[in-house]
Amino acid sequence: MNAIVTSMIANLHEKPDEASELVDEVLYGMTVQIMEDIDDSWVRIQTAYRYEGYCKKDNLLVDEANTQTWLQEANHFINQSFADVLQQPQIQSTKMMTLVKGSIICSNPIDELDSEWAAVQLVSGEKGYVRRKWLQEKIPENSLTEQQLRENVVKTALSYLATPYRWGGKSPLGIDCSGLCSMAYMLNGIYIYRDANIIEGFPIKEISLEHIQKGDLLYFPGHIALYIGDDLYIHSSLGGNEVNINSLDEQHQQYRKDLAISITAVGSFF
Repeated sequence: MNAIVTSMIANLHEKPDEASELVDEVLYGMTVQIMEDIDDSWVRIQTAYRYEGYCKKDNLLVDEANTQTWLQEANHFINQSFADVLQQPQIQSTKMMTLVKGSIICSNPIDELDSEWAAVQLVSGEKGYVRRKWLQEKIPENSLTEQQLRENVVKTALSYLATPYRWGGKSPLGIDCSGLCSMAYMLNGIYIYRDANIIEGFPIKEISLEHIQKGDLLYFPGHIALYIGDDLYIHSSLGGNEVNINSLDEQHQQYRKDLAISITAVGSFF
């Protein structure tokens, strides 16, 4: 059975217990597959990027037909850190809900001459309005050239700069190292593995460090970063408390020796 996330952020736990470890966050409008019905409150789910965990039922709309329609028609995602969905296309209007970057939504054409507002449909079927510049059309897999994808992935990752570190996080409210890298790719049409290693069945393959380019991934023990060029990489660092940029160049002021000497692998989509 398939379902759609209806809360701003649905927590994914290691066990069907809110006190258990947060392993991931699934954002509004993302679809999931229900793997097991645990009890009245919990289900075990698998995300579109094949990550599994336990989620509260009240975060989901469990409806096969609606999910299939949503998969076909939910054609945009939020590209702003936060975006309010309003009842009317004016800033004084009542807020229906707030969505975070990466949330998926159905955008319905309205007056194309209105450059400020776009009409949207929520999972519930309710209609609302979002600033047009805060919406971005979903990018189909393999629709970008290599250079476009590399540049886009770096740009997307940089948009999370200074986001606080949150274990298991995947939004501008808080994000972890693999959350940052996976979102940078996901928002550009590519699903990579959610955790900090390379595994078979996902599109990242190992390359040598001397061949690294923008958008490739650096792996460390229990950590992952995204290379942005010129010996620089962006990562969500537990030690740094937020998303920041460091360098592999020991002469650079942002050099981190502990990471530079502990690279375990370099991964590339190409």
